[in-house]
Amino acid sequence: MVLAGDLVWGECLTGACHSALSKPAYPHAPVADDCLSCHIAVSEAHPQAGQKTFKLTADGAQLCFQCHAPFAGKRVHAPVKDGDCLSCHQVHGAANPYLLEVGEDLTELCFGCHDDADFRREFRHGPAAAGACTGCHDPHAADDRKLLRKPGSAACLECHADFAAQMQAATVIHEPVRESPCTECHDPHAAAARYVLKKKMPDLCLSCHEDFGDRLAAVTVRHAPVEDEGSCSNCHSTHFSKAPNLLPAEEQDMCLGCHASDKLGNPPLKNIKKDIFEKPAPSKGKRKKAVQEQKEKAFLHGPVKERKCVGCHDPHGSANFRILTGPYPAGFYVPYQEGIYDFCLQCHDRYLLRFKETTLYTEFRNGNRNLHLVHVGDKRKGRSCRICHEPHASDGQKLISLEGTPFGDWSIPISFKSTPTGGSCAPGCHQPLAYDRETPVVYRKGGAPEEDDAPEVNGAPAEAGAPSGTGAPSGTGAPSGTGAPSGTGAPSEAK
Repeated sequence: MVLAGDLVWGECLTGACHSALSKPAYPHAPVADDCLSCHIAVSEAHPQAGQKTFKLTADGAQLCFQCHAPFAGKRVHAPVKDGDCLSCHQVHGAANPYLLEVGEDLTELCFGCHDDADFRREFRHGPAAAGACTGCHDPHAADDRKLLRKPGSAACLECHADFAAQMQAATVIHEPVRESPCTECHDPHAAAARYVLKKKMPDLCLSCHEDFGDRLAAVTVRHAPVEDEGSCSNCHSTHFSKAPNLLPAEEQDMCLGCHASDKLGNPPLKNIKKDIFEKPAPSKGKRKKAVQEQKEKAFLHGPVKERKCVGCHDPHGSANFRILTGPYPAGFYVPYQEGIYDFCLQCHDRYLLRFKETTLYTEFRNGNRNLHLVHVGDKRKGRSCRICHEPHASDGQKLISLEGTPFGDWSIPISFKSTPTGGSCAPGCHQPLAYDRETPVVYRKGGAPEEDDAPEVNGAPAEAGAPSGTGAPSGTGAPSGTGAPSGTGAPSEAK
């Protein structure tokens, strides 16, 4: 027994007394320096059986604050607020830094108070999965209500520095990224959806883009990426981009990222890149084939020339064949009826297929006879536009296919030749025929049908006062195709 007042540091840690307190890898500084900075004698002799001869120099957190500065912040972690430092820290020493019994993985310590259910979902944020809670949260106090070391997205950008740099260079930033914290879309700990999203896509996106939800519910043909894993993010950059509409690349490049394959879909869709570009020239010699820049075909459909696929296709879904933006038949033989070719007539003259005879609405005519209507309006075998015309590009004028139109295992040749006032073709569907706008070709029986033997078309009227097959104009006062009113009351040409 010694007098308590005569104790000096070192005597407390002898083998006979508190030697175990000297063993932790990380001792509390007072243990290594001066036990009496925290303990004060209350009895002259020490030790005494059944009696405490020392007490702490202060109670609760006030004892710690004799050395440690109080923690500042609008929000204080509950154990700190309650003065219960020992709920996390070991008072004399521990196996790990900060007087903790756990190492870098704080899972066991933090889940002693916090419910772990929300942290056990399939997709986990890296720090949460590693138990690095203090990577984001201050364990004592902070101004943020979640004890984040930095508020909102600034906490995320501490790690995602590359993301921050790319966002600075972006020209288009998704509104939630620009206006809201990352937790608007992401769960900071764990989630059932990939990328720790609060909901799977497209459900997450549709919680804001409600109009797209209504549209998608109504369509009969959905663009496959909307349905595939990744959904909206298959085509859109979810955070920022240098291209409009948050596309990760320019529109046509983006679409050809998938539609440049011969194996896309079941049955496979057409390889659109092959439709637009010439075949690369064969390499010569034994050297490894160099990467060649492909040349576009000679004639491009207007939207393709502008590199705009959405001029014709709805990128999300449509009620129409090939997710087109308007009605167009899927079949090979589809006689013209009001409305079923409206997709093409959104851009091309809407009176193109209205009149048997015209001098205004098409250049494909023999004299005044509307040969577009002859082909498309045949009641028995009206032919759809794509039998003669390529929808994307061609080396043939008027987008007429040089390779021929697929018809089962055969490709129907068109063999179109142009003249200043007309042209001719020799397809597999009829013998060679010519046409001329100024000097109409007279078709003879025994060869081609005469005018009276032409196929019957679907109720198309002749323009009033237009002489048949003479090549004479039907009048100078006829309205142009773009200025004519829409509807069934399309004007007839006035003589």
